[in-house]
Amino acid sequence: MTVVDDVREVIEEVRRDVCALHAELVRYGLVVWTAGNVSARVPGRDLMVIKPSGVSYDDLTPDNMVVCDLYGKVVEGDHAPSSDTEAQAYVYRHLDHIGGVVHTHSPYAVAWAARGEPIPVVTTMCADEFGGDIPVGPFATIGDDSIGRGIVDTLADSRSPAVLMQNHGVFAVGPTARSAVKAAVMCEDVARSVHLSYQLGQPLPIPRSSVDALYDRYQNVYGQR
Repeated sequence: MTVVDDVREVIEEVRRDVCALHAELVRYGLVVWTAGNVSARVPGRDLMVIKPSGVSYDDLTPDNMVVCDLYGKVVEGDHAPSSDTEAQAYVYRHLDHIGGVVHTHSPYAVAWAARGEPIPVVTTMCADEFGGDIPVGPFATIGDDSIGRGIVDTLADSRSPAVLMQNHGVFAVGPTARSAVKAAVMCEDVARSVHLSYQLGQPLPIPRSSVDALYDRYQNVYGQR
């Protein structure tokens, strides 16, 4: 028996979900070529499933998703995992409530990241989803857990489920991989809207009390319960 045999059905379900969610990154224009990735925690196990490195989105299948432990070591899979594996494993190790991590290079958000500038909360959508400014994390090298450390440290003082890593791109988190994808999609939409508002003039700030009220309504009242 291997380390994953006793949770085979769960592993296969997570693989299917992670594979399918990559299509959403393409659908919303958040990635190009083979850049970007989705990962998900395997419920009840110290395991994660992540996209294989450098594989075309058209060629992704549930079978070529890679199973790793929470230190980035491959447990099961025929491909090398994403270069972001150690960083995302760090997030899972240090944030127990996180079930999914998404990385994109979506263009408007990357433009803010390249400036090292948070996206200010000047739209109700930003208040709803992010509860304040979308913060910027430090510049960090790719391929080890440095990015993960920056994500965890930056989000410690923020309600945002997304962080702009300086000169790099978006990392979004959530209780599920799908919610992390949603945060990445909305981050790009907010980045675009706020950028356009600056082209027209100075955007109007939203009072903090209104940001708090909008965030509470969206998180706890909006939608089906």
